Parts: sequence; structure tokens; C-alpha cells
Amino acid sequence: MPFQVDTLKNEDGTGGPILTGLSTVSGNLEVTGTLDVSGNTTISGSMGVTGILTASGADISGVTTIATYNPGTISVGSSVTVGKTFIQNRSVGLGQTDTTGRDAGIGTAVGTLIYNETTVSVQVYDGTQWVTGLQSPFSATGGTLDTTSRSGYNIHTFTSPGSFTVTSGANSSGEYLVIAGGGSSGNGSGGGGGAGGYLTSTSFPLTPGTHEIQVGAGAATFSTTGTPSFITKTGISSITSVGGGNGGATTQSGGNGGSGGGGGTRNPAGSGSGSQPGGAGQNYPGPTQQGFPGGNGYAGGPLSNASGGGGGGAGGAGLSAPGNRCDGGPGLPSSITGTSVTRGGGGGGGTDELYPNGAGVGGPGGGAPGAVYPDAAGNQPARNATANTGGGGGGGYSSWGQGGSGIVIIAYPTS
Repeated sequence: MPFQVDTLKNEDGTGGPILTGLSTVSGNLEVTGTLDVSGNTTISGSMGVTGILTASGADISGVTTIATYNPGTISVGSSVTVGKTFIQNRSVGLGQTDTTGRDAGIGTAVGTLIYNETTVSVQVYDGTQWVTGLQSPFSATGGTLDTTSRSGYNIHTFTSPGSFTVTSGANSSGEYLVIAGGGSSGNGSGGGGGAGGYLTSTSFPLTPGTHEIQVGAGAATFSTTGTPSFITKTGISSITSVGGGNGGATTQSGGNGGSGGGGGTRNPAGSGSGSQPGGAGQNYPGPTQQGFPGGNGYAGGPLSNASGGGGGGAGGAGLSAPGNRCDGGPGLPSSITGTSVTRGGGGGGGTDELYPNGAGVGGPGGGAPGAVYPDAAGNQPARNATANTGGGGGGGYSSWGQGGSGIVIIAYPTS
């Protein structure tokens, strides 16, 4: 038979229908007493119960209304599932959403409870804001992990491309240092290379997932710009530092970059006094700048009294000729690893032997010194910047100095 409704009475005179056997209710079911649904029973229509609903072995797939829980209760033999949320014997599943889904579609009644996969935490709405309760311990992999150099912090250092993966938890107080590759110098009393762009922050939201890491190479060929470094991940803005600007050659200005390269020495005609300007630093001046400009180069006459400008550094501009030793601009210190280390120095300008102030010194932070042509020991070769500092190459005469490679460091507290 399709289904059977028996009206039974308890000892106190109360009672209600019982659906047993292979019963199917495809329309609407309204019950004013208690309802006992058992056996292989399917109720696919809407159902209203003003009393007590007891369900065991039944499929209630329609729209179910149980009065307003006054005084009704529900007893379910196995589980109740609504979307991603379920109630089972001995467990409750909140399902999952993310911060965007929470803000777009979840009610904000006081006491609303969710699992937020963005922050990997259980959150409850207190009437004003979402408050985080239980949260998974933070865990991440990638790069070279250092757990001891900085008390209370894990440090991931990248000196080559890789991935930083947050495997569990979320931490809003992460830090980063992103330095691009430095620029190479020019020749012919060339300008020093500019330092790679320098970016750092102490408020880096580390969300679950994979962050791709690029570590910029220092420029290796004559008068070229360094390679960018970056951290990028779907859903966050890319953090990109710009490669250092190239140092100018004899008739070449310094290149723009994270920090600008130092300018070359002469007018395009190659004779008479003249100078070439240094390159500009990225976003300089301003709160988002990555470095400083390079200095101007200068020549007092044909093949004499010439000096390339100093390359710009992360912490200051390269010095200009004439009147100065054309030092590279200084880098900036960072204690992200627990010890203060200066990186991002500009390359010193190269000179001829008649320039009275001598060749430029490399900026503190990996910048290479400039060379003199000629000196008592003969033509000095140009010098290369220090690796993994983003320093600029030192200016040369018949050769050029290579820029230093960049570095990416991510640190976060362990508790």
C-alpha cells in the first residue's frame, strides 16, 4: 500500500500519526500532533509539524517546518544535512566558507558560527564583528628555513626561485624583504650600477596556499638593468621590486630602476667638457619608493678628468661629479633574520687617472667599488657587486661590473 497513517494515543491521551513501511508522501503534509516517521519513508513535499518529529530511517527531502520549536523537538536517527552543514551523532559540521562568502551571504545574527577557510579558523559573530575562536597552528614550507636565529620566529630565505606554501593556519603579522637584482655598470669611466629595488613590510597577510617566489638575477652584461624579484599569489597583489638601473657608459645616461644607475661621462660628440645624468629610482621620491637616483657623471675634456656617477642605493642617492668622489648610494639595514644586515648599496663610479677625487666607493650593502684607468698597476678591472644583496656593479673603463643577485626573505612569529 502507498502509505499508512495510524492514529495512536499515548497514556496521557496525546498522540499522532505514524508513517511505516514503504511510504511516500509527495504532496504537502501537515501534522498537528506528533509525527513518527520510520521505515523506508520518503517525504518530498513541504511538511509542517507543530508537535514532536521523530525520524528514523527516513528521507525528508522537501521543505520542512517544525513549528517554531514550541514545544517541538526533532529526533534524527542518523544525520541532518543542510548544504555543507550537518548534524550527526557525536559531531557537528559547520561546512566551510571564505571571508568573501561570509561577508556576502551569511546572516549576522548574534551567535552565528562559521568555519572560515580564508583564516583557517572558527568564527562567531558578536553583534559587531566576527571574532576568531579556534584556529589551526600556522605552518609553512619553502626556501631555507631558519628556526633559531631570531627568537620566536621562523625565517624562510630564498636565494633562487621557489614557492612559499602556507599549509595550515593563518598569520596576520608576517614580514617580508624583497630585493631585486642590481644593475651592471658602464665602462669608459662608467657610472656605477643602481641597486635593485628594496621593499619590506612588517604586516604581510599570509593566507593558505602557494606564494610564488622570484629572486632577481644581477645584471651580468654591459650596462644592463637587473631582474625583478617578487612574491605573488592568487588573491593578493603582487609584491614586486624593480631591477637596479644600469650605469651609463661614455656617452650614456644612467638607467632608471629600483635605484638609478650612475651617469656616463661625455657629450655625444665625445669631446669637450660634458656630463650624463644619473637614472631615477623607482617611485622616488615618495612613500612607495624602492630606491634613490644615481649621480651624474662628468668629463672635463677629451679622455681626461672623467668620472662616472655613483649608482643609487636603497638608502641614498649616488654622488655626482665633478667635485665629489662618486660613491654609490648606501643600502638599508634589515633585522628580519634577527641580525642587522645592510643590503642594496649602489656601485661606485669609475674614473680616469686625472680625476682628482679618485674612483667611487661602493655603497654599504653590497655595492662594488669603481675602478681607475690607468693606475700604477695598470688598468683595474671593474668589480662585481656582492651576491644576494641587490648591490650595483662598480664602474670600469674597458670592462664593467656585474650587479648582485637579489633575495626574498619571509618571517613570521611561531606563537
